[in-house]
Amino acid sequence: MEHASIERVLRLIRLMGGNINYTIDELAEKLHTSERTVYRYIDTLKEAGFVVQKVRGAYYRIMRIPNTFKDLEKLIYFSEEEARVLTALINGLHESNVLKGNLYRKLSGIYDMTDIAKYHDNKKAALNIKLLGEAIAGRKQVILKNYESAHSGTVRDRFVEPFDFTGEYVSVWAYDLEAEENKLFKVTRIDDVIELDSDWVKESLHRKGYLDVFRMQSMEQIPVKISMTLRAKNLLLEEFPMAMEDLHEENGHWILDTKVSRLEGVGRFVIGLAADVRIIDSPALEEYVYGYINDHLINLKQYGSGRTYHRK
Repeated sequence: MEHASIERVLRLIRLMGGNINYTIDELAEKLHTSERTVYRYIDTLKEAGFVVQKVRGAYYRIMRIPNTFKDLEKLIYFSEEEARVLTALINGLHESNVLKGNLYRKLSGIYDMTDIAKYHDNKKAALNIKLLGEAIAGRKQVILKNYESAHSGTVRDRFVEPFDFTGEYVSVWAYDLEAEENKLFKVTRIDDVIELDSDWVKESLHRKGYLDVFRMQSMEQIPVKISMTLRAKNLLLEEFPMAMEDLHEENGHWILDTKVSRLEGVGRFVIGLAADVRIIDSPALEEYVYGYINDHLINLKQYGSGRTYHRK
């Protein structure tokens, strides 16, 4: 069984074993699949020893879970209070903590995280997640009201087709119909989400980009390699713990060999710790760093007037 199908079956177990009764069409809507597929999943559960019964004419419920699945039952059932506490704990983790994304991804495989978005510590973000989740499920276009773009420094409405969240529900992937490209929008920078009657028209163009270890995103990746001291390595991991997977030690120095979505993140890190970092075989990063120095530091008084910096 494919990974996506396993996730749907686990969610189906939770839904049919909970306090709310669902019809087949309601279960299909919850799982974002067809009624025929739901019937097939139910048959699979019956073959595995689950007792599934039709109650009150139209509703399907799990009446008994086989003993071999008792441990699974303990793992996948949370009360509303438990869901609230668990979500609050995850929200309390720093965005840079790789565990935050992993926990959200694992939970969202079984739970519809938009259902417990109301427990998000940022109420505006929680509402935006709920509304965006509904639009994604319904394959609807939306208006992101007064979106605050840190990149362009503008505040304006965005006409988009949202199609997926990042693992930690910090941002939403959406196709920008005006810019004609896929972008990542932070949910906390959205003033409101207005769902439109119009359906997706650009689904074939929906693509999730790459999120690098410096939390930069784009549709392309640039290879970079830097050598650093122990001090720089420690500072890197404190701020960007996902970098651990691409780090190794070599001759007393630490090497970060990775791919980045944009050069701004790694570039700022290199510039901020210039005495502790050396660029290795990364011409694009070298060009960015030296260009940044010429463009932004040349005007500082301590560097004098008219002096430029050149690559050696």
